[in-house]
Amino acid sequence: MIRRLLALAVLTTASAFAQQISLTGAGSTFAYPLYSSWASQYHTLHPNVEVNYQSIGSGGGIRQLIAGTVDFGATDGPMTDKELAEAQQKRGTAILHFPTALGADVPSYNIPGVTTELKFTPAALAGIYLGHITKWNDPEIQKTNPGIKLPAANIVVIHRSDGSGTTYCWVDYLSKVSPEWKNKIGVGTSVNWPVGLGGKGNEGVSGLIRRIPNSIGYIELIYSIQNHILYGDVENSSGKFIKADLNTVTFAAAGASKTMPADFRVSITNPAGAQAYPISTYTWLLIPEKMGDKTKGAALKAFVHWGLTDGQKYAAPLAYAPLPNVVVQRELQQMKKLQY
Repeated sequence: MIRRLLALAVLTTASAFAQQISLTGAGSTFAYPLYSSWASQYHTLHPNVEVNYQSIGSGGGIRQLIAGTVDFGATDGPMTDKELAEAQQKRGTAILHFPTALGADVPSYNIPGVTTELKFTPAALAGIYLGHITKWNDPEIQKTNPGIKLPAANIVVIHRSDGSGTTYCWVDYLSKVSPEWKNKIGVGTSVNWPVGLGGKGNEGVSGLIRRIPNSIGYIELIYSIQNHILYGDVENSSGKFIKADLNTVTFAAAGASKTMPADFRVSITNPAGAQAYPISTYTWLLIPEKMGDKTKGAALKAFVHWGLTDGQKYAAPLAYAPLPNVVVQRELQQMKKLQY
């Protein structure tokens, strides 16, 4: 009898392990390189779990999550109170934010004949995107790049055409450094752009910058690196011109990590600190607190746990800064809220 029960237990365990589980997520193009890597690595470790992630932009990911057409979402701009309430009403469950890594928006450009890194003041970036600065040799740009011969060419401004957490980070920064931007344009995953051409996703914006001479656009750091697009240093709140990299993005999060709100919705643009890169952000997975399919829910919970722990080692090679340990520990506590 005991042998029979043991054999049955082994067969039941093997059957559960062999069950193929497919998890579907959508959202952030900013974090796509990281989540794509995670999905591949996790599938190698757990062949029965397949994570399919659609890089459609944070706005699209939030909409699909609210509609219940995906198991999880991803964003670089936290959901609003209104969006959270809508998700609660339509899905009958709260949506929890889980920071997964840190990244940066960088001002990337294609200026024929210019092969060095430019330095941008907050006034220059706000002026360009407000349409006030229209030439590359404008005094506001030239004064911080005295050794570089900038052309008298028109600046071609590139922005996102889709709802985007990358946009949220960019305009959140502009709203903090430019009262005019804050009052006229504001903050959101999509805004009414005063000037410019739109590209879909970080991929689309990167492609436009590469193809269009005298253009400038904001993209996530890894897209500039992978596409060999020049990007500039940005003057931070301490008056220092800072290049985006793992260290300067980590410095940007240092203060916020200690005062992170309970729901993890926090902005870290334009922070204090001489070494902080000013256009930095957390990126979040959006996870339903409840799921009807308990097996799928358990698989999703295990995947998120792995991403917050072992998965962090895949962040730095893709130019994302790993999470501060204090944030990880708080997130592991929050995972106890997941009811599956």
